[in-house]
Amino acid sequence: MGLAVDGANRPDMKMVEETLESIPVERPEPTPDEEQGLCLDLGYDYDEVQEIAEEFYFTMHLPAHKGAAQRVKRKAGHRARRWVVERTHSWMNRFRGVLVRWCKKADNYIALLHLSFAFIIYKRMGLTG
Repeated sequence: MGLAVDGANRPDMKMVEETLESIPVERPEPTPDEEQGLCLDLGYDYDEVQEIAEEFYFTMHLPAHKGAAQRVKRKAGHRARRWVVERTHSWMNRFRGVLVRWCKKADNYIALLHLSFAFIIYKRMGLTG
């Protein structure tokens, strides 16, 4: 999962490249023949974002417009799993400091995001009694 922080008044589409470049875990080298999926919402439905996704060899999965879902399904070879993204956002919104950004410094907010991810992963591993 990549992470990029900016002001709330900045459109989502402006942060795509920075977010993709910030992915800390090395992913398998994508090729034009073996693309990887990228689940996004309609805030990213722009040609500029499509070009960036193609640079990184991603197949974009957006909420369905008429006929768009079938094109993505055929291109990717399987259905998009947007519920994973929505579920993760729901889990993150349970943390008050993440839901509403109270920290003025971006570094403090990023630390809070990492802490919330750690709690989520710890709970998902089943290590809590």
